[in-house]
Amino acid sequence: MPEPADVHFLERAAALRPPAAPVPPGPPGGERLLELFDAQLGSRHLDLAARWLRSEGSGFYTIGSSGHEGNAAVAAALRPDDPALLHYRSGAFFLERARQVPGGEPLRDVLLGLVAAAEEPIAGGRHKVFGSHRLHVIPQTSTIASHLPRALGVAFAIERAARLSVETPWPRDAVAVCSFGDASANHSTATGAINAAVNTGFQGLPLPLLFVCEDNGIGISVRTPPGWIHAAYGSRPGLAYFQADGCDLADALAVASQAAGWVREHRRPAFLHLRTVRLMGHAGSDVEASYRAPAELAADLDRDPLLRTARLLVDTGVAAPDEIVERYEAKRAEVMALAGKAAGARRLSSAAEVMAPLRPAATTRDAAPPSGEPVTFAQAVNRTLGDLLGERPGLVVFGEDVARKGGVYGVTRGLLKRAGAARVFDTILDEQSILGLALGFGLAGMLPVAEIQYLAYLHNAADQIRGEAATMGFFSSGRYRNPMVVRVPGYAYQKGFGGHFHNDNAVAALRDIPGLVIASPARPDDAAGMLRACVDAAEEDGRVCVFLEPIALYHARDLHDDGDDGWLAPSGGLVPIGRARTYGEGRDLTIVTFANGLRMSLRAARRLEARGVRCRVLDLRWLAPLPDGDLLREARATGAVLIADETRRTGGVSEAVLTALADAGFQGRTARVTSEDSFIPLGDAAQHVLLSEEAIEEAAGRLLTGSR
Repeated sequence: MPEPADVHFLERAAALRPPAAPVPPGPPGGERLLELFDAQLGSRHLDLAARWLRSEGSGFYTIGSSGHEGNAAVAAALRPDDPALLHYRSGAFFLERARQVPGGEPLRDVLLGLVAAAEEPIAGGRHKVFGSHRLHVIPQTSTIASHLPRALGVAFAIERAARLSVETPWPRDAVAVCSFGDASANHSTATGAINAAVNTGFQGLPLPLLFVCEDNGIGISVRTPPGWIHAAYGSRPGLAYFQADGCDLADALAVASQAAGWVREHRRPAFLHLRTVRLMGHAGSDVEASYRAPAELAADLDRDPLLRTARLLVDTGVAAPDEIVERYEAKRAEVMALAGKAAGARRLSSAAEVMAPLRPAATTRDAAPPSGEPVTFAQAVNRTLGDLLGERPGLVVFGEDVARKGGVYGVTRGLLKRAGAARVFDTILDEQSILGLALGFGLAGMLPVAEIQYLAYLHNAADQIRGEAATMGFFSSGRYRNPMVVRVPGYAYQKGFGGHFHNDNAVAALRDIPGLVIASPARPDDAAGMLRACVDAAEEDGRVCVFLEPIALYHARDLHDDGDDGWLAPSGGLVPIGRARTYGEGRDLTIVTFANGLRMSLRAARRLEARGVRCRVLDLRWLAPLPDGDLLREARATGAVLIADETRRTGGVSEAVLTALADAGFQGRTARVTSEDSFIPLGDAAQHVLLSEEAIEEAAGRLLTGSR
């Protein structure tokens, strides 16, 4: 069935008539208009080719750019070394940016993405994205503006890196640009990022960020109220507002140039409202006629940006109507020839090939062994952060209350004075923005160590780790690195203080993220060595690491008896990622645990020893990757395994441990004792739902005697 947008353009373009006295084009001139028209034509025919590829069984679900081709003007208004985080309808932007940097094959590259070809040069067949390291187009898979916090971080990092004399991929006066749709502008992620940008500017901090809202008036089938984007953002203090008709190339170029120039000069955020239309449906096989009236669809066809540009070219005498049609058909032939070749391209053929970007490289940095006077967990983290700040000029530490106050529990105390306000600083109370800053710093070549104040607060922004941080290397075939370490005070056992927002034992949302490193130290020496290992993995391999810190052990000093100082240890050293630590050599029972569970298990093991049960305790230390080899070795040493898991019974760590043992063919006895499937209440009631030493001891007895 013919595509209406295709038929409509050809009919109307052929019917154009030159004026009796053509008006010469103003800036940028006729040749430049033809170049931009070429980008628009390429984008349109990529969408038509995508439909053909799907009909042939060679292409996959995609979201087209038809109706948004005016974003070629935004690319023209910027420089090719301005970092761009693009909306999924940015085909014309991508092609115009590619024209500014000769040497590539952008049409071929996009088509290879449409057919999930292994040779596609950015995602390697893992997704259809607009991305290119050479073009400074940072690949995005976002459909709900989840890339806006990252854009905030990129813009902030441009200026902060210059202040710290850290080299970035972009020039000192670069402008970051991110584009998104009108429906996405309503998402909390977008509103939060824009708020954070305005807040940053209000503080007098430079933030060269251009937000581009491409407003086609509809999100899938849900309409955006007319005038809403202007009402929401048109008069917001601290946010310069520009609006243009994205279907009018000349207007879009003039206003986009003004907006980009304003941001470059003032180093403040701006909002470009680009009014567009949506042609050829939302995505894939979407049938717009099922929810849009014929008159509405016809009106959008009349506003087709390609047709408007064609009329501009004819009215200014730059091109005749037959030349317009000729260019259109020539671009169709060019794209379809490339599409025919792309249709037969090889696709990823094995799990190993698909997962190649997730494989970590070996960490090679050496570190001195633990030394000095014994310290607490909090002191070990503090000293390690201080040492790392001294060793690595690009490392920055930030989060809520980390600077002046030194953290809620004093863990970052003194770091501001030691490293300065450019490297240790407080953020607004918005976890999405905190992680967005980390995402931007990592792309800028710096080494972010961000703090999320409590584990419960992480869930507000988990997609910034899942959908943005952890996917960056995967969807760029490792061409983009996203190094970051996220420190998260968490778990429970704070003697009833704070309730569930300050006592959270849920880690399931982290454990299923591919490639994510999850550290969960319990002792001061491990805390120091594991934090250093995470920073090394981020710096050397671009890894995304979450460092879970048990709050209840921050200032613990004793293990068994008051005053024994059994929980103090020297800081320093380096703990290899994915390696556990064993305590004791008992042959009767292996207790597998982590974090607060280690201290409880060691105390329970001492009491079991008095009853004649010889135990060894395995501290997993790493929840991802799980230390399967160490686990199996210690399990086989006794033939009986009890998992003492302070997380919940459903979705908790014990599930992964039991699975690892089963997968390895372990034939011994196993049991687990966990916290309940409950939120953690306030006060003494918490004791009824959390793992306890007594529960560990009782479960060990049941396992060894075979009782229920």
